[in-house]
Amino acid sequence: MNKNILLALCGLLAVLAISTNSFASSEGALMHANVNVRDTAASQRGARLFVNYCLSCHAASYMRYNRLAEDLGLGEDLVMENLVFADAKIGDTMEVAMRPADAVSWLGKEPPNLSLVARSRGADWLYTYFLTFYRDENGGWNNLAFPNASMPHVLWQLQGIQQPIYATHDGQQVIDRLELAQPGLQTPAEYEETVRDLVTFLEYLGEPAEVKRKNVGIWVMLFLALFALLAYALKAEYWRDVH
Repeated sequence: MNKNILLALCGLLAVLAISTNSFASSEGALMHANVNVRDTAASQRGARLFVNYCLSCHAASYMRYNRLAEDLGLGEDLVMENLVFADAKIGDTMEVAMRPADAVSWLGKEPPNLSLVARSRGADWLYTYFLTFYRDENGGWNNLAFPNASMPHVLWQLQGIQQPIYATHDGQQVIDRLELAQPGLQTPAEYEETVRDLVTFLEYLGEPAEVKRKNVGIWVMLFLALFALLAYALKAEYWRDVH
């Protein structure tokens, strides 16, 4: 019986390993975002980018403006003046004005809510996604991280326009790299920092309490370590005479 259970577990682990490797190979190599959610200034800049370039189509309905003001140290007046462009109130969630039916009619489908996109996709995937838009042979936008993505490159004026450089591997033409064909308003290094700021904000959106949770976790671990020492000393005192 134990042998059969062990064989079943080994088989399950093998299937999971194959699935994981297949998923990783289909995603391709991801660039490292190196975001830091403790960098409040980066999150502030990312919030500005989000409301200017993303919020017109993508909601972040799990986040309220007053929570944003508190967590990022902006203050409610500054948030209302710079981050709220509609008739929303400070206690409202970050919604889009576009109705779902209109989104389907105009865009083909309703754009996804971005509240948890960093948790579902990961910071590295998002960073790679925003950096790997390019013009394809049909003159439309395409993406290396998400081929045939329906979303256009909303940040193209900042980055510029990239074109694919092809190479032949195993008799097939594949994209070897992307080359900047038309410069944007920012240099490549500046655009990478812009994307990092945006991804930092999206990472914050996915778990606004992450910094507080980790700070509390440190104190919990210190308490448990101290309690373990006290418990061991008490146990030694109780069992001293037994030995």
